[in-house]
Amino acid sequence: MPLSLPILALAGVLLDRTFGEPRRLHPLVGFGAWADRVERFLRRGAPGHPLFNRARGLLGWSLLVAPCVLLALWLGRQPLGWLTDTLLLYLALGGKSLAQHGERVAADLAAGDLAAAREHVGWMVSRDTSQLDEEGVSRAAVESILENGNDAVFGALFWFFVAGGAGAVLYRLANTLDAMWGYKDARRIYFGWAAARLDDVLNLAPARLTALSYAMLGRTQVALACWRRQGGTWASPNAGPVIAAGAGAIGAQLGGAAVYHGALEMRPKVGAGDTANPAHIRHALALVARGQWLWLGMAAVLAWVIHHA
Repeated sequence: MPLSLPILALAGVLLDRTFGEPRRLHPLVGFGAWADRVERFLRRGAPGHPLFNRARGLLGWSLLVAPCVLLALWLGRQPLGWLTDTLLLYLALGGKSLAQHGERVAADLAAGDLAAAREHVGWMVSRDTSQLDEEGVSRAAVESILENGNDAVFGALFWFFVAGGAGAVLYRLANTLDAMWGYKDARRIYFGWAAARLDDVLNLAPARLTALSYAMLGRTQVALACWRRQGGTWASPNAGPVIAAGAGAIGAQLGGAAVYHGALEMRPKVGAGDTANPAHIRHALALVARGQWLWLGMAAVLAWVIHHA
């Protein structure tokens, strides 16, 4: 790892913490619009043919992601490549946005405004939030913060350390397509298969490092035990370890019933301690924030060791 990479990562993180995601002209907005067009052009039927729609989904993923990654690689090799890499990491991060959403829900609950809390947590999750009580809102927010700590922060940092700005672009675009296409509904169960699987592969290492970070920065032994016993029970192979370790680290019980697109799902219980409450929202946010600084510090140490080896 070049010595400059942790410095560029710090700059990208500071840009995110200062400015957050661009409110206008965010490249991901345009990317999402193109992804919708590509899906409409390539997908045949809902769900369509199991093999051919999977192949079409993989083709669509490649057509959308590969040119962007190649462009990022080329830009990173230009004279101002260091600046390009920093800006690409900044655009790939969503730490401040995640913190703002979580703080808004916590403030709503602190003010006793359950209706506002339901609305605002609905901006963070895909489940139905209209009937949630305080515990349900807190649980949804904490689960989203812990999982998106990986998706919006640590995953992007990991791939930035691996491949610079191009790595951050690859990860963020793959994660975006998983969020758009990676559902198991009739429309996307085949077409979105490649997007879901590729996102799983790209998250194998970051998710487990995220879980380890949560454990190191919280109730370590409890978090590791929750990860070991409960991480594999979650439907997602990467979200399971992250949420189980994070829940154990902050002393919260997560999982249980949730309504997605009108269907009730009973998810395994994870974590240990009290049922989720508003205090756990801020504990989860603090865990992500501290983990970010831990990663930057560890990257700096690793780069120094490699440089002087």
